[in-house]
Amino acid sequence: MSKSIKILGTGCPKCQTMTGVVKTVVQENNIDATIEKVEDIMEIMKFNVMSTPALVIDDVVTIKGRVPSKTEVLELLN
Repeated sequence: MSKSIKILGTGCPKCQTMTGVVKTVVQENNIDATIEKVEDIMEIMKFNVMSTPALVIDDVVTIKGRVPSKTEVLELLN
């Protein structure tokens, strides 16, 4: 089943780094997932996130306010 991944952030360097890490993990591990970048502040607020970047997997906020390691992202997706 395909995972739904959302990266919440306004486009800051940390948000861009998180996007790169998530895309790399998905590609390297052949994970069936859709990745969506959410930059609209009103959409981000719906997730009750005050610090970006944030990682949402299947509508659950898993990480906020920091960039995760590739290993951490892989563990969250498995």
